[in-house]
Amino acid sequence: MPSSTQTEKKNKKTTTKPAKPAPSNSIPCSKRGCEIVIDALEREGVDVAFGYPGGAIIDVFDMLNQSDKFEFILTRHEQGATHMAEGYARSTGKVGVVVVTSGPGATNTVTGLADALMDSIPLVVITGQVPSPLIGNDAFQEADVVGITRSVTKHNYLVKSVQELPQLLKNAFHIARTGRPGPVLVDIPKDIQKATLENYVYPDEPDLPGYRVQVKADASNVQKAWDLISVSKKPLIYAGGGVINANAADELFLFATQANIPVTTTLMGLGGFPETHPLSLLMLGMHGTVYANKAVQNCDVLIAVGSRFDDRVTGKISEFAPNAKIIHIDIDPSSISKNVQVDVDLVGDVKNVLQDLLPLVKRCDTDAWIRQIDEWKKQHPLRYNGHEESELILPQYLIQLVDRVAEDDAIIATEVGQHQMWTAQYYTFTRPRSWLTSGGLGTMGYGFPAAIGAQWAFKNRQVINIAGDASLQMNIQEMATAAYYNLPVKNIVVNNGWLGMVRQWQDMFYGKNYSSTEMTRPKPGVDRTQTSPGDWMNSEYLPNYEQLAHAYGWWGRKVTKKSELEAALRECISVKQPALLDVWVAREENVYPMVPAGASLNQMIEGMA
Repeated sequence: MPSSTQTEKKNKKTTTKPAKPAPSNSIPCSKRGCEIVIDALEREGVDVAFGYPGGAIIDVFDMLNQSDKFEFILTRHEQGATHMAEGYARSTGKVGVVVVTSGPGATNTVTGLADALMDSIPLVVITGQVPSPLIGNDAFQEADVVGITRSVTKHNYLVKSVQELPQLLKNAFHIARTGRPGPVLVDIPKDIQKATLENYVYPDEPDLPGYRVQVKADASNVQKAWDLISVSKKPLIYAGGGVINANAADELFLFATQANIPVTTTLMGLGGFPETHPLSLLMLGMHGTVYANKAVQNCDVLIAVGSRFDDRVTGKISEFAPNAKIIHIDIDPSSISKNVQVDVDLVGDVKNVLQDLLPLVKRCDTDAWIRQIDEWKKQHPLRYNGHEESELILPQYLIQLVDRVAEDDAIIATEVGQHQMWTAQYYTFTRPRSWLTSGGLGTMGYGFPAAIGAQWAFKNRQVINIAGDASLQMNIQEMATAAYYNLPVKNIVVNNGWLGMVRQWQDMFYGKNYSSTEMTRPKPGVDRTQTSPGDWMNSEYLPNYEQLAHAYGWWGRKVTKKSELEAALRECISVKQPALLDVWVAREENVYPMVPAGASLNQMIEGMA
């Protein structure tokens, strides 16, 4: 259950508006393709790019360090670069930019592209390509990047001439940041980077005849939506990541509080509505609160705001919100009635749609409904067995402690797994763009580089990555990046020696057959057959994160006792350098509540009595 200190968090809100592109140069000039790329980045308001050089992009890199308008961050892996750009984009609202070479450099971005597409993160990824005459000839470091990335980008381009390069770059940034945001890739052959364009002028406008974004909902549908809401007795707002992307948290707050309608958020929507507010039901879905899921199943009108009815939210779709009329607000028309049939669609920018609704809003007759929800909150709070007299560190307690000692405006990132869900449940989110996580793709290795991207953008704010011991190792090489640029990002490792969420499923649904999920080995001389697999006292955890932190020039420490945890955590957060705290937690703790895959939201397993 959230501690009293959690409810004391201030409801401060910070929103960052996307940078507006600078006007084009009005005087034509002669530029090579590589110079056009740099000019485009400057004119699109880019202040940082992430990536890795190579032969097929070396001409662009030859110009990168000559710009005084933006900085380039050399990562240690191209996947790390894409996640850094995602973290930067998610925390600032700007387009994240990646520049990498051809072949393996480009293919290493695929996971990040897929992650950004699923979570609607605006990226422009610029890749080098072999010279145009060699395309299709299996040249050194050639890959069909456009073909490979077609399904994991919002759009992609292979540049075929230097003449079309400026317009395609302009189009790429426009597509990435408008409508439902997403990643756009521009693949530039080496000969086009070297080619010269006479009379170059960067275009003022995109040239996209078939690309139209509807930003205002139909006025009659806005009225229909309010007519449904105004007569409802049990309305519920279900807010997703679209609220964050549209910078619409203020409008959502006004709408909910003026209409007196409770709000539940998705994993990607955390921070879109302050969790300290009485109308907040925290997160819904597979690992959401019992009372949020009960509200969904008993509401009579469900107002989906910038959310896409993901399977981890709905559970068994045929039994989702069975008594509700459904109103769906979304910028993406393809999301409407895709998974759940809706009664009123409001296609448009979430901020605009809420602004159109607000003049209609009056307080709804929801007092009895809210009393019912408050009763569910009392009956089914988030809770766990605290083992008050034990030195054992429970992961839920660790997250609550991080919540208590972190600054009010801290940015929290996570990797993927149990620690991600515990953070979503037990950390108190009160503002948008303070939460970085991989929702749709569930990418292990996302959180740490994403935190680095956010830390670059906000050098004076605390940025904390809460990591699993397995996830952190997916992109652990980026410890060198943080050290090189002296970015004081913090890694809090929730170390249970398992692939934790997979182990939980094996525990609950596969008869405790722990196949390939244990990350530890017995200490020398210990007979594992005589000890519990949950006994970390007899296990060796590899790597030794404390020593690894020191090897990278980080502050590092290991904690195994609850009595030592708070002091170590405070020191970790306060040091002015990258820092890693390796926290050995109870090994076989599970995430509850939980809706089993394919089950109804009514079939939640609460865990403890």
